[in-house]
This record gives sequence, C-alpha cells and structure tokens, in this order.
Amino acid sequence: MSIRIVPEGELKAAAGEIPPLLLPDPQTLYLARAERLEKLAAGHPMANYLRFCASVARAQHKLAQQPLALPARDAYLAQCAEHELPPLAPPGWARDARWQDGLAALLADIAPACQGPAADAVARLQAMDHAEVEAMADALLAGHFGDADPAAAPLMWAALSVYYSTQANQLKVTARPEPGDARELCPVCHQAPVASVVRIGDKAGLRYLHCTLCESEWHYVRAQCSACESSRDIGLWTLDDARAAVRAETCGECNSYLKLMALDIDHQLEPVADDLATLALDAAVEEQGFARSAINPFLFPAH
Repeated sequence: MSIRIVPEGELKAAAGEIPPLLLPDPQTLYLARAERLEKLAAGHPMANYLRFCASVARAQHKLAQQPLALPARDAYLAQCAEHELPPLAPPGWARDARWQDGLAALLADIAPACQGPAADAVARLQAMDHAEVEAMADALLAGHFGDADPAAAPLMWAALSVYYSTQANQLKVTARPEPGDARELCPVCHQAPVASVVRIGDKAGLRYLHCTLCESEWHYVRAQCSACESSRDIGLWTLDDARAAVRAETCGECNSYLKLMALDIDHQLEPVADDLATLALDAAVEEQGFARSAINPFLFPAH
C-alpha cells in the first residue's frame, strides 16, 4: 500500500478514517527536540554530544520562526498528484537558493559554543562557496554520505531540515492510501524515516514513520517491516525491559530493523532525540546480524 499526495480539497476524510499523512509543525518541533535532548543528556555516556545536538536544535527552532514562503507551484503539485510523485523530492523540487542564508544563520548561532571538531566543521562550512554547499547538499539528499564531510554533514542537514519542514508545513495537500509499493520512504520528500512512533490521543495505537528530513509523518501498519513490507518474521528487541518505550523492530526477511517508540509508555519520547540516545540498543541488535534501515540527522553512516 502506498500513499498518494493530492491537492487539498480534492479529498475529505471520512469519519474514523486513519489520517495517512501528518505534515510537520516546525515552529514547535525543534524546540521540543532540544528540550528532550537536554533532558536525555543528564548522566548519559554521550552527554556532551547530546547537549551539542540540543544547541543545534535550538538554532533550528530560531530559524524555523521565519520560513521562506512556499512558491506558487499549483501546476507542479497537480502533476505530482497525477503521477504519484513526492512533491518536495529532488530533482522536481528546486531548492530556493536562499536556504543557504538559513545555513549561514544557523552556523553563526552555534559557532560561539563550538569547540574542537565541531568548531572546525563550522569553519569548513563557512569557508565553502555557494557551489560547494549545493554539491554537498545534493550528495546528502541522494544518500551519498561518503561524499560529504562527516563532521559537517549534520550541520548542513540541520539547515536543510528546517528548509524542507517549513516548505512541507505550507503545502496545501492531503493524502490517500492506494495499492502499490514504496511506502518505506517519505511521501512528501522521499527520504528515509528516522524511527516509527506509536501515537496516543485521537490517533492512539496508530504507527507513523517520522521523516528524517522534512519531519512529516506517514501511517504505516504495525508488525510489518518498514523496509520490505514483510510481516512474516517480525521481532521486537529491548536491552532489558519488555515494556521499554523504545524497542527495535527487526525483520527476518530482509535483516533490517527500525526503532519503534511507544508514546503510551513514555509520552515525552521524541523520534530523533530518543533514537540518538539509544545507540546501545542499535549495537545489541546489529550484533544479531540486523542492519539499520533508518537515518538519524545527527549520526550519518560513513558510506
């Protein structure tokens, strides 16, 4: 089953129907992430890095308060709906060059508190010209992480995330589920999820995948692999507590895994922050032969 983006007003949800797509609220989500990272840092082996990531998230919050206006692209969005294409995915969606102004502002915000490798990464990004920045952004968005500066990548991605999340927030679209494949990637920007979240409130018990770039969430049925869609050999792993709020959902068919975060157990969970703070679970699951299918914006793979 896939999710198809359609123009707002073309589709009205029936009472009780599961919302297939949740667009982000960037004016609040980065602050919530920063606060969660700061809380998780207390007594954590990665405390310094979690606090650094919190400072980046706070800079993202400031940046998100003045989003670039969404360009009028009604005809383009209609074409995306017709051909089942994610509207913010490159190359169809050309980035506004002014996103680099956001990157410059973010770097200037965090620079005073940076030391060592972080300060060096900030300096390298600030020394890049426009073309170099765009080339590195293209490499990151294409998943060519080995072609990007590993220390600078999370900082560039932070600015890209604010750009894409604020653009996604302004989209006048909705979505509907349809038969087909390719639900493992974000239907808005075509990037991988960072984790899956089991919601509470009016969406209690429903699982959504949380996009690592534009911060949108899309519905995905439970007990089904988010990488290959198999439901034949699904397992849930924790380190020492079967009722842990963060678990790893593994697939014996494709040998991948994705974190599953249960808000009914801990309503303070935040996908990016809690994924980063539970790397010990990743290590334990990977020792069993499973490979991570998610991307955390503060911890890119080296290839």
